[in-house]
Amino acid sequence: MRKYETGRLTVPEAEEILGKEFPVLNHGFVRLVDYMGGDDSIVQAARVSYGRGTKKVSEDSGLIRYLMRHRHTTPFEMVELKFHAKMPIFVARQWIRHRTANVNEYSARYSILDKEFYVPEPEVIATQSKTNRQGREEVFSPKQAEEVRMVLIEDAKVVYEHYTNMLNEDPKNPGQPIDKMKGMLARELARMNLSLNFYTQWYWKIDLHNLFHFLGLRMDPHAQWEIRQYANEMAKIT
Repeated sequence: MRKYETGRLTVPEAEEILGKEFPVLNHGFVRLVDYMGGDDSIVQAARVSYGRGTKKVSEDSGLIRYLMRHRHTTPFEMVELKFHAKMPIFVARQWIRHRTANVNEYSARYSILDKEFYVPEPEVIATQSKTNRQGREEVFSPKQAEEVRMVLIEDAKVVYEHYTNMLNEDPKNPGQPIDKMKGMLARELARMNLSLNFYTQWYWKIDLHNLFHFLGLRMDPHAQWEIRQYANEMAKIT
C-alpha cells in the first residue's frame, strides 16, 4: 500500500501505540486502531466557539485545563478515538449500555467463535454484597474459589463441545460437515448454547467527551472489576 503525506493533524504519542495490543484478562485486549484530532483540535474548537474570552489563556494546555475545570465539554467532541477490543460477552453487555459510541461487533451468525473463555483469578472470586445487589464483597477461601473456577472451566468446555457438535463443520474444510450423516446447524442457532464468559470483540469509536464519561463510570470502584480492567487500559491509552 502506498504511503502519502497527510495534511491532517497527527499525534506522535498516538502513532507510537497505534495497533499495539494491551492485554486485559486472560484472552482479552484493547488497542487503539485509529484516531481523529488531538489537543490542537480541542483548542481550535474552543477558540471558535468561545471567542475572545479564551484568548487570555496563552498556552494550549492551560486552555484545555480551563475547559475541563469549567465543564465546557463540546470542544472535546472534536477528537475521536477508535478502539478494537476483545472481551467476555458479559462485559460487552455492560459496555454496550454506553450508547454514545459507534459499534461493530463480531457476529457469531457469520463466524464460529473460538474456544476462548474467561475464568476469574481466585483473588477476585467473592461473595454477593449485602448492600449492593450488583456487587461482590468478601473474597472466597482459596479452596472454594478453586471449586468455582473448576465449575466454570468444565461447563465452558462442555458447552463448547456441544456447540461444535451442533455446527458439525469441519474446521479444516469450512462449509463441509464432519459427520456426513448429520446436518449442519445454523450458526445463529448453535451460538445460543455458549455461556457469557466466552469472548466477543468489536470496533468501538467514540468522541473524547463521551469517552471521559465512560471512563469516569467504568473506572469507579463500584463498577464490576472485569470492565474496570478495560477502562483502566483505555485510560492509559487516552
